[in-house]
Amino acid sequence: MKAIAIVPHTKTIQLIDRDEPKITTATQVKVKVRQVGICGTDREEVSGGRADAPPGEKMLIIGHEVLGVVVQVGEAVKSLKPQDLVVIMVRRPCSECEMCKKGCSDMCETGNYTERGIKQRHGFHQEFVIDEEKYMILVPPALAGTAVLTEPTTVVEKAIDHACRLQVARLPVDPDPKKWLHGKTVLVAGLGPIGLLAAMVLRLRGANVIGMDIVDPHTLRPKILEAMGGKYVVGKEGALRGHTFDLILEAAGIPKLDFQLPQFLATNGVYVLTGVTAEGPPLSVDAAKLMRDLVLKNQIIFGSVNAGVAHFKQAVLDLEAAEKNWRGVVQQLITSKTPFNRFADALEKRKPDEIKAIIEWS
Repeated sequence: MKAIAIVPHTKTIQLIDRDEPKITTATQVKVKVRQVGICGTDREEVSGGRADAPPGEKMLIIGHEVLGVVVQVGEAVKSLKPQDLVVIMVRRPCSECEMCKKGCSDMCETGNYTERGIKQRHGFHQEFVIDEEKYMILVPPALAGTAVLTEPTTVVEKAIDHACRLQVARLPVDPDPKKWLHGKTVLVAGLGPIGLLAAMVLRLRGANVIGMDIVDPHTLRPKILEAMGGKYVVGKEGALRGHTFDLILEAAGIPKLDFQLPQFLATNGVYVLTGVTAEGPPLSVDAAKLMRDLVLKNQIIFGSVNAGVAHFKQAVLDLEAAEKNWRGVVQQLITSKTPFNRFADALEKRKPDEIKAIIEWS
């Protein structure tokens, strides 16, 4: 079968032939890959950035945002059957720390986790994959057009969930974290796939969402945001003057912006960062004001990465709800589909108007 593989820390990428995998345990599931989404991590890997091959191997099959169809199940598999649509989790536990032992590998304490398509475990850019049933999430047929967006949606599901849990733990509010956002004013900074999916989840929770980016207001990203009931502002000097936000979700990965945004955080507000920033020159920051506001205004700033099984399941539910509320809108995030044998067109190049590019395998 065919697969897309890289030699980590080089710019070598190629379509390779490898043996089709076989089920070896009773709890495994074999999946035929349909679509794999492309994100910044994939392009970083292709350009020679962070990536690690499995132990003893020189190449890594990339890809971690997958939608596939079940073709075979082990004899002990209970929740899945052939023809079911599934998405597959990315991270696998270190089996050393308490977080991983308790099923929270997204909060791994040792850093010895593995990740499919990223760190020491082959990914999903191949015709067939096999994994354990416990890492697969069933997808309803109605989501066939958008389910490839599940994995990036899990990133914001976790960030938003943890932000809300922090708030209900310390404020005299309804103890249901999902209810905290209703009526709150939220800023989403950066309207790439993560930012737009964050806006989707926030709007489903009843938040008043302002999305900020630097693109023309008449282009697709602002139009998607507005179709979901959000408001768009162009990120220029003074654009947020006079505004304060109960929650700020950063999805831009721009260090200078990251340190500018706390000034717009309301008293008792929470600010969560999801963008992974590239290395760059040091910044000059008014640290005294930042620290003073955090203390005197009871504010929280935290980072969030990856996601657990509950966030994968919630992502499927929210994509389904979004399709019912705003039919066809979320699907507009997918701006290109490229056959796997033309992978270079998508992985090595980024179109100026791209939101989410995917590679099609079947």
